[in-house]
Amino acid sequence: LHSDMTVLMLCRQAEDVPAGVSHLLVLDGGAVLAQGEREAVLADLRVTTLMNPPAAELGQLPPPAPRPYELAADGPLLQLRNVHVRYGEVTVLDGVNWVLERDQHCCVSGPNGCGKTTLLSLVTGDNHKAYGQDITLFGIRRGSGESVWDIKQKYGQLDNQLHLNYVRGMRVVEVVVSGFFDTIGLYDDWGDVQRDTAAQWLAALGLAGYARESFDALSFGLQRMVLLARAMVKSPIILLLDEPTLGLDGHHRMLMLRAIDHIAANSDTRIIFVSHSAGEVPACINQHLVFEPREDGFEVVCRA
Repeated sequence: LHSDMTVLMLCRQAEDVPAGVSHLLVLDGGAVLAQGEREAVLADLRVTTLMNPPAAELGQLPPPAPRPYELAADGPLLQLRNVHVRYGEVTVLDGVNWVLERDQHCCVSGPNGCGKTTLLSLVTGDNHKAYGQDITLFGIRRGSGESVWDIKQKYGQLDNQLHLNYVRGMRVVEVVVSGFFDTIGLYDDWGDVQRDTAAQWLAALGLAGYARESFDALSFGLQRMVLLARAMVKSPIILLLDEPTLGLDGHHRMLMLRAIDHIAANSDTRIIFVSHSAGEVPACINQHLVFEPREDGFEVVCRA
């Protein structure tokens, strides 16, 4: 910005604009809302209203959906003891110990490449390295006969890749209903019960007016909120959120964090919130699993 080169920068929110930028152009619905010198544009009431719109009220959570499984009466939800993962000469996880109790919501944080994805794949049934190790999921020792789907049905998941890969041409209510079947798209028979539950979850997260809208027509932030409803529609034991605020502007980050806290406070679903850092996390988080850098890799440290 201190050179003679003209810089054109695209930003989602005013906070991302560097101090050296002199002029702004603000778009709304594909049209120019305001343009001119930075101070004048940011002082425009139309711009402040666009950047900080009123948040829709949250509604009551629907009753828990029937779960086609039984959960052990007591004991932690997840337990890993001295877990190691190596690929050839590369050690990804070295002696990891982690216990997620039934009253805990955990933030897993660390930089890219530290092993967060590998750790999560061990507890979601996606990694064969779990076999032969001391890993207990929902009261069942890993490798004792349960299938991957026995494990996955207990999770609701939301991540950026799911969002980017989700099929097009569906209504919002259909996207939420697909959460009953854990499919990217809707290929199974469904009826009034699933539709009503989906509508209740949309209302609970402040999205009641969007049920019949096209998913494709929604903003990126609203699509992410709809996918949160999709993840919760089957009342999972654990809601696994991998960078759920990635790519969101400030307003939609606030909506996402508020909705997560609403779920944590009013259901028996526990939260695992994955982030690059432990900075901006839901208020419900009461456990931190941190990948801390060491000379020979990363050490996983658990803090209550």
